[in-house]
Amino acid sequence: MSTQAQNRYKADLREIRFLLFEQFKLGSLLGQAPFDSWGTDEVNMVLDQAYKFVCDVLGPLNQSGDREGCRLENGQVHEPSGFKGAWDALYEAQYKTIATDPAHGGQGAPHMLQVITEEMITGANTAFSMYPGLAYGAAEVIQQFGTAAQKDRYLHAMMFGKYGGTMCLTEPHAGSDVGSSRSVAKKIGDGKYKITGTKIFISAGDHTMAENIVHLVLARVEGAPAGTKGLSLFIVPKFRVNDDGTVGARNDVNVGSIEHKMGINGSATCVLNFGENDDCIGELVGTTENMGMSQMFLLMNGARISVGVQGVAVASFAYLNALEYAKDRKQGAPMTSWKDPTVPRVAIIEHADVRRMLLEMKSKVEGIRALVMKLACHQDNVRFYRGKDDEKVAYHQGQVDLLVPLVKAYGSDQAFRVCELAIQTYGGAGYIKDYPVEQAARDAKVFSIYEGTNHIQAMDLVGRKLGQHGGKNLQAFVSDVATFVAQNDKHPVLGAAIKELGGAQEALAGMAMRLLMWFQTGRIALVPLAANRFLEMMSETAVAWLLLDGARIAVDALAALPAGEESARERAFYEGKKHAALFFARNVLPNVKKSAEILALEDQSPLDMPTDGFATV
Repeated sequence: MSTQAQNRYKADLREIRFLLFEQFKLGSLLGQAPFDSWGTDEVNMVLDQAYKFVCDVLGPLNQSGDREGCRLENGQVHEPSGFKGAWDALYEAQYKTIATDPAHGGQGAPHMLQVITEEMITGANTAFSMYPGLAYGAAEVIQQFGTAAQKDRYLHAMMFGKYGGTMCLTEPHAGSDVGSSRSVAKKIGDGKYKITGTKIFISAGDHTMAENIVHLVLARVEGAPAGTKGLSLFIVPKFRVNDDGTVGARNDVNVGSIEHKMGINGSATCVLNFGENDDCIGELVGTTENMGMSQMFLLMNGARISVGVQGVAVASFAYLNALEYAKDRKQGAPMTSWKDPTVPRVAIIEHADVRRMLLEMKSKVEGIRALVMKLACHQDNVRFYRGKDDEKVAYHQGQVDLLVPLVKAYGSDQAFRVCELAIQTYGGAGYIKDYPVEQAARDAKVFSIYEGTNHIQAMDLVGRKLGQHGGKNLQAFVSDVATFVAQNDKHPVLGAAIKELGGAQEALAGMAMRLLMWFQTGRIALVPLAANRFLEMMSETAVAWLLLDGARIAVDALAALPAGEESARERAFYEGKKHAALFFARNVLPNVKKSAEILALEDQSPLDMPTDGFATV
């Protein structure tokens, strides 16, 4: 069966509305500054329209874009067929600027709504979503750090699809070691610099969908200090932009090649050469040199959140397609009659192991989406309380900072695991290209690698985030979980699972103290060995907390539902929330305490082992 022009994207809008309105209480923010013009009706209208848009416009291009890929001809990258029309339609519908400040032409909606819209765009067509995603992220950097003239020249064009954008960090010799950058910026006067260097793995590095592409390039001004402290950030457009905003001559930015990848084949991943002809002109972002990394961190943090959104989007796509297949595919007899060849075959969703896989996928998808939504909720509260309550702003911003590495790393790691389970649910059909989940798995694998590998996220968590503000951010997180446990550990349905959460929270806090002890006693070598496992511990604790919080709401809602057929769908929905939380608490959450026990062993065997011991070949 061919799915070349078929939309396979699905979203559970009931689950999304539950998160927005029942669990995270979006309604309490609507109608008040800075969300004055937004109400429940407006949010629901965007959800419905965005879902229709992605199913009609982006979903049908997902598999065809994967099959066609990108091509490089005469120095110009050509994106897959149909992407240009989708780009124009996306910007005409203004889905990229839902949460943007109205002062910059946006609609001023809460981040929670923007995140869900981004999930739909990404889930429907991950490769396409990267082009506008990078453009928006680069625009935010110029909005935050650019001069007034730079904002006038670039901001609106990048926000609304006239220009694309990229972030250019990685170099062939350096990889994640950004401080080793060899790209050079030479002052030529009038605030301009000549840029020379090569950047690799540049997503959306070239295409024909926009009139221009604005590259944000990290480079070192001649004479600047070594390492990350000496890096500056430059605006380097594909075509130079005149003072009046018109597009001028071609800049000396050239595509060396495009990567031929395992997944996201519709996204152009480019090698970019700057200054091959000594004529690449860039301008400093803002007016201060050697501020490149702090400026780029704004884009990188936004990109890391976006990768977490990509994770849950693709995982949800894979899960909902596997669920549909499991309901339709008939194979095997019921377990009670498995030896009787005359018994009618049943849908595979009736088999216990398939149900186990589906429930694991459901619990992880909904739990990670809740984690992303928790971060977005904190972002909205930062906006809501800014200028009103500095203490609450500090708390909510601290939680945003703390959750970024969890959202990126756990969301991307588990996305691939969910896609793997989806393939297993399909059986042999999942392994062939006529069905959609093999592409989902290929697309998802890169999420744990780009925008900082997940080990970098783990080191960011244990090396920076745990100690921020004297450890107050972590203390607040642990306290929030502990408060939930204390208030609900006698719940008649969820009590045992919530007590397990309490044990996990204590194990997590104890492991955080052990990490601190390692730092203080000079046992630094143990930290990178433990970092990934600690991030997973914290993520599983957070996801279990949010799932159980949702289950608590669901159990209350079940008790209030009237009997009868008219409430059957709602009853099934809330039962699903309850059982997903219980499954995760019983099958995944116990890993937290076990991981703490493992880390307490302080195993250093990867370091003690001689390099030649890995293999004798």
